[in-house]
Amino acid sequence: MPDFQKILIANRGEIAIRIMRAANELGKKTVAVYAEEDKLGLHRFKADEAYKIGEGLGPVAAYLSIPEIIRVAKMSGADAIHPGYGLLSENPDFVDACDAAGITFIGPKAETMRALGDKASARKVAMAAGVPVIPATEVLGDDFDAITKEAEEIGYPLMLKASWGGGGRGMRPVTNSAELKEKVLEGRREAEAAFGNGEGYLEKMITRARHVEVQILGDKMGNIYHLYERDCSVQRRNQKVVERAPAPYLSEAQREELCELGRKICAHVNYECAGTVEFPMDMETGKFYFIEVNPRVQVEHTVTEEVTGIDIVQAQIQIAEGKTLAEATGKASQ
Repeated sequence: MPDFQKILIANRGEIAIRIMRAANELGKKTVAVYAEEDKLGLHRFKADEAYKIGEGLGPVAAYLSIPEIIRVAKMSGADAIHPGYGLLSENPDFVDACDAAGITFIGPKAETMRALGDKASARKVAMAAGVPVIPATEVLGDDFDAITKEAEEIGYPLMLKASWGGGGRGMRPVTNSAELKEKVLEGRREAEAAFGNGEGYLEKMITRARHVEVQILGDKMGNIYHLYERDCSVQRRNQKVVERAPAPYLSEAQREELCELGRKICAHVNYECAGTVEFPMDMETGKFYFIEVNPRVQVEHTVTEEVTGIDIVQAQIQIAEGKTLAEATGKASQ
């Protein structure tokens, strides 16, 4: 099993510092990368080594440059890369580039990302795993007569969602056919700007719902471990504002059902490392429906850490080194 000596953090700001703390506590050296605009950023000075990237590129483009990240990783002698969240964290091409360079990517495999990172593809995985999904269209084409027909077959109100990425980008409520075309075009533009891909689909909107998510860890031996759920129903502009765990409205039977649904999806693709499976709960029926899998650590991972006592970032690192879930978390898998 590999024992990482030096980890490059392909990110900036708070999450970079969080990963450095976890790595340092495990006795690992850390490498920071920074764009010119972040030359005074705290993450640069918290690392054991720091290197500027993206000469001539904008501040975001610098962190999205796979060749630049790989260049610094090789130059610094890093044997692993942690992507954090955002930026390259859900990019399977980045995982492939790490593999080609002989550097361990701390996260899911590229094929797992491709299966789950695209929400439309992830729906198919959920259905194959026997997990309920909300009625939805396939990825939308350019024929608005066909789109209108598909929308009417599902029934309004609908929610337009981007196939790639999250954070509410490309998402639009569609309440009737008169606003359908405008909302689809708006969503495509926003998704294209945010993720470089404007693909999207329409999904039946559940008007009385709770938003709940399951934290998952998976190791290289095929064990899938859930760290229970977080409620994230309080949102503003499709961005989570309040996270709480455990979700106070769930019975123990519902909690068990929900966590098992999250496990089933991840087991179906032999998921490795940390991920979050998201569900709306229909308050009228009590049913859960799969939304998406975020194949990375989430901003709100610390809420789960508070209630379980498990350091999720340290677990990610140790799982990538080949340790079992029991070894990485100090607990038996469940």
